[in-house]
Amino acid sequence: MSIEMRHLRCFLAIAEESNLTRAANRLHLTQPAVSRALAALEKRLGVRLAERSTHHLALTAEGRAFRDKAAAAVAAFDEALDAGRLRRRPLRLGHPWSAFGPYTTPLLRRWQSEQPGTPLELLRIDDRTAGLTRGEVDAALLRGQVEIPGLVKELLFTEPRVAAVPADGPLAARASLTLADLAPEPLIVNRVSGTTSPALWPPDAGPATTVTVTNTDDWLTAIAAARGIGVTGASTTAVHPHPGVAYRPLSDAPPLPVFLVWREGTAHPAIPRLAALAHELTAEA
Repeated sequence: MSIEMRHLRCFLAIAEESNLTRAANRLHLTQPAVSRALAALEKRLGVRLAERSTHHLALTAEGRAFRDKAAAAVAAFDEALDAGRLRRRPLRLGHPWSAFGPYTTPLLRRWQSEQPGTPLELLRIDDRTAGLTRGEVDAALLRGQVEIPGLVKELLFTEPRVAAVPADGPLAARASLTLADLAPEPLIVNRVSGTTSPALWPPDAGPATTVTVTNTDDWLTAIAAARGIGVTGASTTAVHPHPGVAYRPLSDAPPLPVFLVWREGTAHPAIPRLAALAHELTAEA
């Protein structure tokens, strides 16, 4: 059986979405076509890559291992066909939201000055690893804990968490807030790339209701519309201002770690310099 690049792209979409229908929609294919691509891969490899039922899909251990290899193969294939990258291979740096926070502009300017032969492309991609596991970027700036096999992470800094509340609501009148202040309100959760869930609160003390969205823009819109409240890193206040959203310090929430993450064994040669520059900028602040 001949396996083509389309099979790998289908599998990576399935792995990212954990759902055949969503994967099909993203690829502009029918669900049966995506199912056949997955079945073809499993037949060729002789292993089951995903356990699926009517309402559930999860990668097997073999599927998780194959995901990393497939992502690397797709990335290498795309790069090989890009004539521009044969002349100058850029360093593609992904992020799902807020990038490098207040250090973003200094990072881009310093890089342009010190590494003119290696363009740094900053890409916002709305998924948990900012396109890293799909091979769309070489490295990613990710917030929150990152425990994905095949990825290497380096802590760059931590930032305070803040509450995001409707600008015209009573919570916005407070100078600072606590988790207990937020608990009576519905919690807006970005299920794709967010870092906040009811687990941030003590057991049985958090919001009873959650409203899910799939990206930062919809998260902000839901809060501005008074559908609930959110919790995020302090960098969001500068990178994503919104007239309908007020950010307030959250005094008792744990800080949010910010990591530089890349794929093990397939690192862009400029990643060590990027990590060093990132540490220099945070040390100077």
